Amino acid sequence: MSRAQLALNVDSLDEAVAFYAKLFNTSPAKVKPGYASFAVAQPPLKLVLIENAGRGGTLNHLGVEVESSDAVHAEIARLNAEGMFTEQQIGTTCCFATQDKVWVTGPAGEKWEVYTVLADSDTFGTNSEVLAAEPPSGCACDSCDSCDSCDTSESAPDATSCC
Repeated sequence: MSRAQLALNVDSLDEAVAFYAKLFNTSPAKVKPGYASFAVAQPPLKLVLIENAGRGGTLNHLGVEVESSDAVHAEIARLNAEGMFTEQQIGTTCCFATQDKVWVTGPAGEKWEVYTVLADSDTFGTNSEVLAAEPPSGCACDSCDSCDSCDTSESAPDATSCC
């Protein structure tokens, strides 16, 4: 099963979790410091909330969650064949999960990932400090130096879309 992912920046994680739990009539699947995700059955949606003070209500990134690493690798091959530059992240830790993923950038600069979750993680990103006590500012993982998916190159997610 594949499902679309929508990752939103929110000013207050608690307020956003309460709102989206009511809107989609479901509890979050995962809540961590500065982060929450919902696995919404209808419509099939992975909703990710990233506490990012001052940027609430803005898009963080988009994605498609797929069922396996094989599906991610198939998308890497397909996107390369289409001439779309991709950034691959195999076995990366991001958004409190170990994942295989590929990133592409849409024509208006929107960031898309195709990914699968391999396992849960206690950390937001590789070498992260689990968002510390303060909500992050700028980068979703608090410091772009500590999130292996933060890269300021043209093709990678921007500094505010670390997962």
